[in-house]
Amino acid sequence: MIMQQLDTLTLIGLILAIIHFGTPLAYYYYAKKKWLSKPWNIKTNPNYKPKTTIIIPTYNEAKTIEKKLENIYNQDYPKNLIEIIVVDSASTDKTHEIVEKWAKEHKDVKLKLIREPKRRGKAHALNNALKHATGEILVIADADALWPRNALSEAIKWLSDPIVGAVSCLKYPEKNDVMSVEGDYRYYYNIMRVAESKAWSTPIFHGELAAFRRNLLVEIGGFPTDIGADDSYTATRIALMGYRAIIPEALWCMEAVPSNGYPRWRVRRAQHLIQHFLKVIKLKKSPREFRKVLYMEIFLHLINPWLLPIIVIILIISTIIFSSLFALATFILGSLLLALGQYRTWLSTQLFLLIAYLKNLVTKEIVWRKQEK
Repeated sequence: MIMQQLDTLTLIGLILAIIHFGTPLAYYYYAKKKWLSKPWNIKTNPNYKPKTTIIIPTYNEAKTIEKKLENIYNQDYPKNLIEIIVVDSASTDKTHEIVEKWAKEHKDVKLKLIREPKRRGKAHALNNALKHATGEILVIADADALWPRNALSEAIKWLSDPIVGAVSCLKYPEKNDVMSVEGDYRYYYNIMRVAESKAWSTPIFHGELAAFRRNLLVEIGGFPTDIGADDSYTATRIALMGYRAIIPEALWCMEAVPSNGYPRWRVRRAQHLIQHFLKVIKLKKSPREFRKVLYMEIFLHLINPWLLPIIVIILIISTIIFSSLFALATFILGSLLLALGQYRTWLSTQLFLLIAYLKNLVTKEIVWRKQEK
């Protein structure tokens, strides 16, 4: 009887381990082989230059806002077709003063400053700006993320095809003491975003640069204010309408990463993605081409991380109660694999998702404490 319990428990643990590690690996290699080399099947026009509104939500960005405005000013996009809207949400530093001074010195670019008396979250600021935007294309940007000179033109180019409703960027982190962890994570993450985009659309977007057709934003009622991943959820809503929401391989942004409090930063981002996919589940209609991607990402973010603690508990019980050599050997193997950077990156990602899921039960972090980067 004990041997039967041992065999059954060990077998369950083995099956769960195969699912937990094997599913994302299989999905990665399938996406890389099947989708990554596919043609885009999108007709782009580099001469497509519609009026574009760039929205920068700010809160205490005195150290970065001028550099960001200069970054936008130096884009190779016609300045007369750029409208910048800075929404300052009750900053306590000199953010608004710097913006006003910059606007006076750069009168060849239209800039609007909206000052909110109370900080109510990024999506609220974006919706506030949407009311004042006049551009055909609306681009959201983070104040601490820098674009290559051709980034805006590259993003807009893809929107020249009517089938494309939203475009975002790939990201690389600034050099800092967490570069190896974040760099490894971003390497595989970026490959998946491009592959999913070529399949049809990716359900994960980036607020560092995300471009949307304004008429589609108006049609869906703007950005969601009840979750943190306003960029990803909005792009997914647009993809569910039958448009493509993509991240091209040539569109990059530099992402500021905090050296102190990096785990807290990753947990907050994981919280927002979990909120996004929990909300997406309630949306029933999905284009056939997008369904496979969306369902897999839902599984990877909402279900797969929980298999890891279950596997650990099973191995502990098998080792301590049933003296299982297989369970002990698995623990030893898992410890040895920590020497591999990819394995550490995967485990840290699962841990961040698990912590994020639990933290969402307490707070959604819609309005979060600012971290220095």
